[in-house]
Amino acid sequence: MLEALKRWARELKSQLLTLWFCRGHPDMPLLAKLSAGLIVAYAFSPIDLIPDFIPVIGYLDDLILVPLGIYLVLRTIPQHVLVTSRQQADRWMQERRGKPKNYLAAIAVIGIWLAFACWIWRVWIS
Repeated sequence: MLEALKRWARELKSQLLTLWFCRGHPDMPLLAKLSAGLIVAYAFSPIDLIPDFIPVIGYLDDLILVPLGIYLVLRTIPQHVLVTSRQQADRWMQERRGKPKNYLAAIAVIGIWLAFACWIWRVWIS
């Protein structure tokens, strides 16, 4: 069971890295490029939109939303772009590099939380 989970996690990382390289490919359709960028930015962000310390819901994004987004975006990518990007992702993983960090996405998540806090303040407290 533990080995299956490790394999699944490696495959998820591989698919995210594939999307990372796909979004920069010149033959990527615009909608697929934007979707891949959003999924990758969220997945590689050091801060989650739904914090993991919230019971059950905190891991919902990591276990369901990210894989579902990956699946949907991979279906919209041209095959030649996917093959090239998968090769780049495999090389990246063979070199044992860490996952890319996306601090811009982290800033966006913080902004969403601050906007939500301001809205709560204005609606419920004021």
